Amino acid sequence: MCGIAGIIHRKKAADVGTEMTAMLQSLKHRGPDSTGFAIYGVPSKNEYVLRFKVAEQEDVAKGYDIHQQVKDRRAEVDRRLAELGVKVVKAEDATEYAYRYRIKYKGDMRKLADYIEDVASTEILSLGTGLELIKDLGDATTVSDQYSLKGFKGTHAIGHTRMATESDVDIRSAHPYWAYPYHDISVVHNGQLTNYWIMRRQLERKDFRFMSNCDSELIAVYIADKMQTGIELDDAMNQSIEELDGVFTYLVATADSLGMAKDTMAAKPMVLYESDDLVAMASEEVAIRQVLPHEIDTIDPYDREVRVWRS
Repeated sequence: MCGIAGIIHRKKAADVGTEMTAMLQSLKHRGPDSTGFAIYGVPSKNEYVLRFKVAEQEDVAKGYDIHQQVKDRRAEVDRRLAELGVKVVKAEDATEYAYRYRIKYKGDMRKLADYIEDVASTEILSLGTGLELIKDLGDATTVSDQYSLKGFKGTHAIGHTRMATESDVDIRSAHPYWAYPYHDISVVHNGQLTNYWIMRRQLERKDFRFMSNCDSELIAVYIADKMQTGIELDDAMNQSIEELDGVFTYLVATADSLGMAKDTMAAKPMVLYESDDLVAMASEEVAIRQVLPHEIDTIDPYDREVRVWRS
């Protein structure tokens, strides 16, 4: 079933960490297995934020051996960053197995990402100027508290509560998805793509890589593929309505934009609120009311509808 939510402040940054936590917690009944956030902070000049993990949550509970492996993997990541000439401005422990680094790097991002992910069990969750992608097992409050997201200032965010139906309950299978290695593009999705494998093979032939078998990851990669050829976000999303088969509603975010798309049948729910200052959307209106508790007017977007807002 799953639940998705998005919010964008069109004039100034706000506490999107607290807002998205409240929105996703209200959708817990739609997906209790894992929760994910893609939050867009205010970029620092010439810096990237690298979010990565070196183990799954359940691995760390196995005892001393895995704890030592986690330490060794992080040390190897640090060594490889130094070897590539990456300047680590600040390194933070988000959890025992997940980390947040602020870095400066002028080299090839693909080379950087590939070299880091070559370390055993290491996965880059996001690497961007504004994007920070956080996902883990548990409900929104649990994950938000674990990663200290409340109080996170930013312009926009998307999020997802997951009910595992076709893949494992682990961080790798949780949403949102990042379009590796194209920074600042993320996607959350409710639905199912029936031409997933056909589209995936086409994108893999273009040298895109996939970290999961989740069809939501394909949407992120699909949008990145279009945009890197110069196609605007709204045009790429309109093309997706024609080229992606299935029933779906998805949200996509870039460094300065938030977009929404529904398929030709509009079978997956989406409720939308829009004002001059704020746009909020979610699978259910209860999530929007966590941010706007007063009386509001909402709409249900139509089939084949694509909308894009910019901060």
